[in-house]
Amino acid sequence: MAHKILCVAEKPAIAKSVANHLGGGNVNVRNVAGSQYVKNYEFDFAFGPPWGNCSVTMTSVIGHLYGLDFPQEYRKWNSCRPAQLFDAPVTETIDEDKKAIADNITRQARYSRVLFIWTDCDREGEFIGSEVRQAAFKGNARLEVKRAQFSNTERAHVIRAAQNPILLDERQVNAVGGRIEVDLRLGAIFTRFQTLTLQLMGGDLEDRIVSYGSCQFPTLGFVVDRYFRVQKFVPEKFWSIKVVEHRDDIDVTFSWRRHRLFDRMAVIILFERCLTARTARVSKLQKKPTSKWRPLPLTTVELQKLGSMFLRMDSQRVMKVAEDLYNKGWISYPRTETDSFDKGIDLRKLIEKQVQDQSWGPHAQGLLNGAFKQPRTGRNNDQAHPPIHPVNYVSPPSLSDDERRVYEFVVRRFLACCSDDAKGELTTIELDYGDEVFFTTGLLVLQRNYLDVYPYEKWESSQQLPTFVLGETFEPTQANITDGETTAPGYLTEPELISLMDANGIGTDATMAEHIAKIKERQYVQTQARPGGRGGGNTTNGANRGGRGGRGGRGGRGGRGGNAAEGGGGGSGGNGVQQFIPTTLGVALIEGYDAMGLDTSLGKPFLRKEMEIKMKEICAGTKTRNDFVHETLEQYRDVFVRSQQHVDVLKDVSFLFYPSLPVLFQSQSRAQNYVCHLIFHDPLLFKDIILLKI
Repeated sequence: MAHKILCVAEKPAIAKSVANHLGGGNVNVRNVAGSQYVKNYEFDFAFGPPWGNCSVTMTSVIGHLYGLDFPQEYRKWNSCRPAQLFDAPVTETIDEDKKAIADNITRQARYSRVLFIWTDCDREGEFIGSEVRQAAFKGNARLEVKRAQFSNTERAHVIRAAQNPILLDERQVNAVGGRIEVDLRLGAIFTRFQTLTLQLMGGDLEDRIVSYGSCQFPTLGFVVDRYFRVQKFVPEKFWSIKVVEHRDDIDVTFSWRRHRLFDRMAVIILFERCLTARTARVSKLQKKPTSKWRPLPLTTVELQKLGSMFLRMDSQRVMKVAEDLYNKGWISYPRTETDSFDKGIDLRKLIEKQVQDQSWGPHAQGLLNGAFKQPRTGRNNDQAHPPIHPVNYVSPPSLSDDERRVYEFVVRRFLACCSDDAKGELTTIELDYGDEVFFTTGLLVLQRNYLDVYPYEKWESSQQLPTFVLGETFEPTQANITDGETTAPGYLTEPELISLMDANGIGTDATMAEHIAKIKERQYVQTQARPGGRGGGNTTNGANRGGRGGRGGRGGRGGRGGNAAEGGGGGSGGNGVQQFIPTTLGVALIEGYDAMGLDTSLGKPFLRKEMEIKMKEICAGTKTRNDFVHETLEQYRDVFVRSQQHVDVLKDVSFLFYPSLPVLFQSQSRAQNYVCHLIFHDPLLFKDIILLKI
């Protein structure tokens, strides 16, 4: 008699796809009582040794089966002091809509010899796999448990995964289990603390739930920090020198090697020396090959950043669409930190599937005809999934608009990775004029290569330079002093926010979009489209100086505190990029905790970054779950105790940003001192705040 194996996937779509591949089209489908979406798929499959030919039932869960909560006596907000939740017991729960799914697994396990888990191969998927195991053990505690290691639902990949099962990673299970407990406790403690504190102030806050999350607050902190930089920015005047030579009907502009100075008299003195010299000498004439590197293979963080820049979707929407494409079998698993392809992956076979497309098919064919290059090797490898790439071809018109844009981006990025770098020739000319050095460059693009299939990046030939001879001297056509002033950086955009979260360990590549969505949902921030053009930099005007040259001149290249603008491309431009503005409540919360003078403010990333490091230590086997939970809670307990001691500061700052609140500062002298302190340090920030008479 054939052995029976129970296979359980993380999502119904994955269960259906895997069942169809393994069952070879000979699959019986049965409904699951109490669940509209979960099905049981029955078929036979030859797994090979030691299992051999087996009868298989494939089913699924829908994400997590179980939850974690406090016992009933702790769930009401006034049932205990928030601090008691640091040590209160926790219990496992299951939602009503998940009971039928868990019961189905328990029933099917009674008749099975093996439980074969097909959850996603990441930390969260590993933990969901442990929940599946728990439900199955209720029906049969003697089950052998294995899991499939897979990163896409392409048929050959699925069959290979089925024939090479591995064990669940208990370390990852423990890391997620510990994080869930810590997040539950901290979220409940600080949410109750700040909500009950601020609701007592009445007004707009009287009925407001002011939630806390250990990732949400540092994310909000980044937005508020940039907001203050914009508000407090003070423009600085600067001056520069520009030289123009008109030759062969071309105006060649030479930039000052010093770029600019913030001392007008110094620039005038240097400029006068140039005029005194009268002639300029060509001191350097260089032509050399140059390249624009093709992009690295695609990671989750890059998909979210570039998706929000070029596809006019926020990061959460990009990830939702990518998940749908993965579930349908069009792309690989979209949650990965890996930016290098394993040498064993047949990239040419993947390219071959894209030849039939009318838009990028010719480029794919060119790669197969000899233009193929092995993709660049990045520095990151999560040892679980390859970079995001297409696994099958689908005609774009058959997809929804959002699916088409994400799928096209993934395909074009993959083909660009497999193409050669763009090649060009860079000409550099330097002049000695007086005691100063001026330069100009000219770019001639010779081979576009990857740029032909990847329109999201630009690299264009510049105006052709006329002939100059090394050592020649000439009197420049124009020599001007230009002036300008630095401009404020732009408000934080989603790609910038994701980069900050990634650099500071706030969340994982799989959860960053969720944290950003949460601070929007809580109305701690609002978004608006970034105005056209560049955010930050400087403005420049020409300044007439002497008889040689007139007004006019080029702008400088970025001011103090200015930030680089987003690139264009792909027909999307930068107009779809959203920027984040903190709401009054968002600013009040971050400023309130910062003003408490804590060693580590809840609005800063350091505590959460430590949590992420400790979870990695659990995965590496150098820390236990219990140690992680204890150490983390003790850190936050200290912060909580000090926050309670300084709770009046939070109230006072909230009143400052909500001047209409009916409750005034509890301490007139403290309030006056605090406001004076703020105005002394940030006079421009508070110039528009109306302080009530107290």
